[in-house]
Amino acid sequence: MSYLSQTSPPSDRAIAVRVVPAAERAIRQGHPWLFADSIKSVSHEGSAGDTAVIFDRKRRLMAVGLYDPDSPVRVRILHAGSAAKINEAWFEKKLKQAQSLREPLLAQKTTGYRLVHGENDGFGGMVIDRYAETAVFKLYSMAWVPHLATLISLLPEIIPIQSIVLRLSRNIQTPAKELGLQDGMVIWGTAVMQTVQFLENNLTFEADVIRGQKTGFFLDQRENREYVESLSQGRTVLNTFAYSGGFSLYALRGGATHVTSLDLSHPALEDAIHNVSLNPLPSEKHAILVGDAFEELAKLREQKKRFDMVIIDPPSFAKQKSEVTRALSAYRKLVKMGVQLVNRHGIFVMASCSSRIQAEPFFEMVHDAAWSVQRPLTEIKRTQHAIDHPITFKEAAYLKCLFAQVD
Repeated sequence: MSYLSQTSPPSDRAIAVRVVPAAERAIRQGHPWLFADSIKSVSHEGSAGDTAVIFDRKRRLMAVGLYDPDSPVRVRILHAGSAAKINEAWFEKKLKQAQSLREPLLAQKTTGYRLVHGENDGFGGMVIDRYAETAVFKLYSMAWVPHLATLISLLPEIIPIQSIVLRLSRNIQTPAKELGLQDGMVIWGTAVMQTVQFLENNLTFEADVIRGQKTGFFLDQRENREYVESLSQGRTVLNTFAYSGGFSLYALRGGATHVTSLDLSHPALEDAIHNVSLNPLPSEKHAILVGDAFEELAKLREQKKRFDMVIIDPPSFAKQKSEVTRALSAYRKLVKMGVQLVNRHGIFVMASCSSRIQAEPFFEMVHDAAWSVQRPLTEIKRTQHAIDHPITFKEAAYLKCLFAQVD
């Protein structure tokens, strides 16, 4: 692993951190981030990846985490409530616990799933996604770089992989490059072509693990895609923000009479066509529509097009608090446009992956927007996070989806 030769191992000397009272309360409530402005003092300046031990005002140990001197999130808490040594044995135990939680997916003929969901699995600032024999590490903090060698040595003993790909968030690509690490590089095992194949509920997909969005595929919507399949028999379907066609494949397998995949990205829709071709699905029942969703939905209404099911799964519109109002407005507009394209007694599916927008206000907005255009909804089902995307603290909850019949 010569690419890690420029990285220094974490220091054996832990950093003692004392925090303000508000941070004490947050940590006791299970919050996994300690921000720089919540720190009263540190015993000494450390490097990214060093162990930080957090104490309260009475010098009682509260939590242990990884230190990151260049991040607003100064400590990523990995363990709270007692002492813990963050070492190879600790990482091995946590990785095995994470895999055990996902074990039921293998019986469902699924080899593409999130193995480590960041803070929610005790790995704050990192996710690990598995795509059959390829694992993808996505780092959001430089604190994980000194621990990569340990994690790389452990993972192949826990899941049967042949390659590990490194993906880096934009905020750490520059400092990582100084250490010889680049986004999309293979850091262990055999060379990886740009795309890899994996199974999801016995459907074959390809993911671009080198340059694709996130780690190459949106694994979090698996259960919602499966539910769409159960509702698709005999229906015409419009899949908006289709990306590489996840919902579309499930609708086709579920017996949809025709499926239209709509997305702004023509390459993504080409991937959708390819994914359909990888499976015994009726490709003649699948069409693509390239264009901006807002513009294309308006055109479809002008053309008096109607569908038996409309799926709207947009990207996150609110990545920070200041964007919430604008995001809710965009979601509302999509709902109003979408429900007007649904045949009477048809199905409307509306999802959001914006963590800044909580579930209840989102669902209320969907109902209100549909009512405002005289297309009231009768709920079928509300869903949130799947088994491989567990949620252990409030701010981590981001995914919500509503299935409803349009009256």
